[in-house]
Amino acid sequence: MAIVREYKYFDRELSWLNFNYRVLQEALDKTNPVIERIRFLGIFSNNQDEFFRVRVATLRRLVQLNFDNNNLEEGKLFQNNLNKILKEVKKQRDIFEKTYQELIKELKKKNIYKLSEKELSKEQGQIVRQYFKDKVQTHLFPIMLKNFKGANTLADKSIYLAVELLRADKPEKNTYAIMEIPTSSVNRFLILPENDGHKYYIMLDDIIRYCLDDIFLRFKFTAFTAYTFKFTRDAELDIDNDVSKSFLEIMADSLEQRKTASALRFVYDKSMPKDILKVVINKLKITDYDQLVEGGRYHNFKDFMNFPNFGEELLEYPKVNPIPHKDFSEGASVIKAFREKDLMLHYPYQSFQYVVELLREASIDPKVISIKMTLYRVSKPSNVINALINAARNGKKVTVFLELQARFDEEANIYYSEELQKNGVNVLTSIPGLKVHCKLLLIKRQEVDGIRYYANIGTGNFHEKTCTVYSDCSLLTSNTEITNEVDKVFGLFAMSFRPSRFRTLVVSPFSNRSFFIKLIESEIENAKLKREAWCIIKLNSLADEKLINKLYQASNAGVKVYCIIRGICKLVPGIKGMSENIEVISIVDKYLEHSRILVFFNGGDERYLISSADWMVRNLDNRIEVTVPVFDKDIQNELKEMLMIQLKDNTKARIIDKEMKNNYVRKIGNEYRAQIDFYDFIKNKHTK
Repeated sequence: MAIVREYKYFDRELSWLNFNYRVLQEALDKTNPVIERIRFLGIFSNNQDEFFRVRVATLRRLVQLNFDNNNLEEGKLFQNNLNKILKEVKKQRDIFEKTYQELIKELKKKNIYKLSEKELSKEQGQIVRQYFKDKVQTHLFPIMLKNFKGANTLADKSIYLAVELLRADKPEKNTYAIMEIPTSSVNRFLILPENDGHKYYIMLDDIIRYCLDDIFLRFKFTAFTAYTFKFTRDAELDIDNDVSKSFLEIMADSLEQRKTASALRFVYDKSMPKDILKVVINKLKITDYDQLVEGGRYHNFKDFMNFPNFGEELLEYPKVNPIPHKDFSEGASVIKAFREKDLMLHYPYQSFQYVVELLREASIDPKVISIKMTLYRVSKPSNVINALINAARNGKKVTVFLELQARFDEEANIYYSEELQKNGVNVLTSIPGLKVHCKLLLIKRQEVDGIRYYANIGTGNFHEKTCTVYSDCSLLTSNTEITNEVDKVFGLFAMSFRPSRFRTLVVSPFSNRSFFIKLIESEIENAKLKREAWCIIKLNSLADEKLINKLYQASNAGVKVYCIIRGICKLVPGIKGMSENIEVISIVDKYLEHSRILVFFNGGDERYLISSADWMVRNLDNRIEVTVPVFDKDIQNELKEMLMIQLKDNTKARIIDKEMKNNYVRKIGNEYRAQIDFYDFIKNKHTK
């Protein structure tokens, strides 16, 4: 067999767009309930906005930087890549718009009707106007464009109405205004009273349009038309290295800069007349016409993630309850449940409430001396934060490493940092350029036989809300091989991240990459000796070229590599002489696949690991990440069953191949849907 001399990789950004198209496929999938399909449009839109704010922002910076420094060839390469990305974005956006219109028709078939401001009956109009006066008007602050000079003060992520104001008596006084649609304060959707079996709703945008006269009639304007627009700003933070400031102050300053960062994209209602568009873009100082994007009547579809269900259960996924873990008894000690053996929770199939109860128990247990925890993202409000504060009030020594650089959660984390410190919690924060992304909880307890540690190590955040929609693993252990090293990780934070040696845990940026390279090399050696050799790799993203190269080498040696990659995958599978022994699937379904699970055959002594880290340069080189081995045979079997179930999925699994077509795995024989099948597996296992 001829070995490929030069390895190939998918482009990172195009691979991410390929993932987001899989999200869009869920909106296209007619087997999904119609309201869930609409919600997937919201997820797709939110993902795309974040992609522009971060990845497109970075590419534009690279283009500009290279051209400014006369690196024309590099600049052209980045520009060509950016052009490909924008072309794919437009293609997906067109599919998105078409899908939205189709779903509006599907709602009509279910007797659910979207009304515009021009379609309201007299009775509906009265309800809308009263709602406007009671709930909406106090949140509206019109800005007259004539003398407007504050383009940088307009909020990113918000939507605006550009309003044309006309006076019949004095046309020379015709003018324009802009007005933010207050979606952060008022629900985007208003459900109107049912009539003869028909259900109706109106968008907040159209409520405001209907009531423009309540705002502007007093100024003698007699006709009003309004068109939506939004713009996306560069969300990359420029971290100031001013040593006279605390990192908290530096981050706060950087967030203020983000609010006034340059615009990357200006999306507007394509029915907006050219004269209004011209005035608006001039006032907003949009000079790059490549940034202008024609859109539909409604923007910020992220709000559609919370599209109402109108009381129709069949229009959304069936409600399922978390499965009680058989080793936890209601009202009994959580700590004692995993004193003698390791336990694992699988979110959202099982409840995150066990971890909250663990923290609450530790906060009042007289034998608990200290609690240490890393926090990356937390919900607002947060029972986790409340439990930590309560522990400090009860005299426990509580230390929290709170990552201030968690993208788009920076403000919330600054707030929580201050709240925790006010209540006696010792809060540690990061240094620029190195994020703490591991998910660790460590409880120190004085017991009869001495000090004992209890740890919780997870693949996802300590976040009550995302734990109901993100699929993650969470290990509870008092194994001293593990807990002593978790304590060692917390020691890193106190010692300004000085390198340390670990025997059991695998910790980035010190050893994650080299550790996995050794495991893959072991499989390669076994394959060369004609022994069974395989590995299963489940990640969110696979982008580190050094690890990808090692997987290519494994494929060429005959190692069977099975990858379950939800998002970015730079590895190109199925190429003869390079990756023909590598299979990659991606599952996008009701829950966001977020767990990182790795299994290596290891000559028959199978090794099981869970991790906070994806195989990306940032996770391996620029973050504190923790990979933990799973020793318990019962949990190993549980993880293997999960992976086998996922590899059998022929309903929501897509094949990642060299053409990037996102074809579904073909149904042959029985239907398998991993998330439903794994729920059933956990239910059967934990039913007493």
